[in-house]
Amino acid sequence: MNLRGAAAEDAAAQFLQRQGLRIVARNWSCRCGELDLIAREGDTLVFIEVRQRTSNGYGGAAASIGATKRAKLTAAAQAYLQTLPVIPPCRFDAICMDGTKTEWLKNCIDASW
Repeated sequence: MNLRGAAAEDAAAQFLQRQGLRIVARNWSCRCGELDLIAREGDTLVFIEVRQRTSNGYGGAAASIGATKRAKLTAAAQAYLQTLPVIPPCRFDAICMDGTKTEWLKNCIDASW
């Protein structure tokens, strides 16, 4: 990961903590892919994809989470869940940073487990 990516993930983690989430893992990886942030919001386990773009040209940060990326995220989340003794309620969120704007998209990826 480059320095800009690391800084974006740091900023996203701080943003989420200010919103009351507790970060439980960062950059968790397996053979299926990587999960940028994993957090708890109450009883819910939240898998968070962090996307940063300098502008919203070419569709912006949210548009960059395509079908292939969604498949990798869900596969990695399933691998992570296999490490837990009990599977909690889960959701996928994204923190999208376009220029100076930060947007928190809750439950934005349908895993349909």
